[in-house]
Amino acid sequence: MSTTLQFLPSLSANLGILQLNNPASLNALTLEMIRSMTPILRQWQKTGVRATLMVGAPYEKNGKTKRSAFCAGGDVKKVYLAGIGKEDRSLTADFFREEYQLNHMIATQAPHLPQVSIWDGVVMGGGVGLSVHGKYRVATERTIFAMPETKIGLFPDVGGSWWIPRLKLYSQWKSGLVGGVGNYLALTGNRLAAEDLIYAGIATHYVKSEKLDDLKSALAESTTSTSDDPNGDCVAGVLMSFHDHNVDTKSSFLSQNRADIDYAFDGKETMEEIIDALESMGEDSQFGQSTLNTLELMSPTSLKVTLEGLKRGAKLSSVGDALQMEYRMSQAFMREGSDFYEGIRAALVDKDGKPKWSPSSLEEVTDDIVQSYFEPLGDDELDVNAIGSAKL
Repeated sequence: MSTTLQFLPSLSANLGILQLNNPASLNALTLEMIRSMTPILRQWQKTGVRATLMVGAPYEKNGKTKRSAFCAGGDVKKVYLAGIGKEDRSLTADFFREEYQLNHMIATQAPHLPQVSIWDGVVMGGGVGLSVHGKYRVATERTIFAMPETKIGLFPDVGGSWWIPRLKLYSQWKSGLVGGVGNYLALTGNRLAAEDLIYAGIATHYVKSEKLDDLKSALAESTTSTSDDPNGDCVAGVLMSFHDHNVDTKSSFLSQNRADIDYAFDGKETMEEIIDALESMGEDSQFGQSTLNTLELMSPTSLKVTLEGLKRGAKLSSVGDALQMEYRMSQAFMREGSDFYEGIRAALVDKDGKPKWSPSSLEEVTDDIVQSYFEPLGDDELDVNAIGSAKL
């Protein structure tokens, strides 16, 4: 069994605690953490553990103040270094393969063994994959949530093609459809606060940070109860008792801009249609202009591949199928010359914030280019050992 101090598992009563402990990088997910977490979680799923709790270690800023962070994403800089030959090249396949297998294990965890994730602080990218597929996601007033991959020449992965098209929201324009929120979040990488997450159903509960210690204690105590069905969900009542029903979802960014989001992103088949819709809002539309400015910063290839992935993911029958598709996409993004390397260079290496995308415009990203990101991998296909199905 692989071990690392970046991941600290523990037991409190019959509650299995999964603590991400890489605070210097806002608990960014490494391959070592994945390899430590996977066997522990598999073992707990087979023993007397009644629930799991995933949390992030706090970090210090300026050597003084402790701040909260859940997980700022995967360690994409190390993947970048592997891709350009400065680390073992196999990491470009191993990281995504083993991360997605862990995502699938969490997504298909039995309902009577619920995972609770406490999103106190930053939760992005790979951190979303570790938690969004679990049964419960707790937001606080300090939560900052995003899937910002299109800005680094990648795509919202870790099962994003499964859960994003299935957000339980209805279009304001077409009865019964999920509306434009999912496409908007995936393409723009917009940061969300707790109010947005509750509004969109991405978070299941809202608890003020000052009550988190009490919540953790109550969750542990609930796993010792003998009055409940041993095969039942022992934490549901505890979470609801701590949930703050006064969270103001009506004032959230998503709620306030919902009509514009649906108008621009709902039911659009191409990026060009989305751009046209945003431009049609006129120069006086703050939402339209700011969203156009945001999309102009993103990799054109990432935008088109992401939208195609969401459309395909909406038609798939299981999270395992979605992760297999995403693994194909991830490996295409690892090809030499991919926008991923330019995106990471600009954001995390040189930090000039000026990526030179290739192709440089949406018009140059042809259908054939997009299709190349979905080609089967033959003997290198992802095997998630898919059993069961995930539910949001």
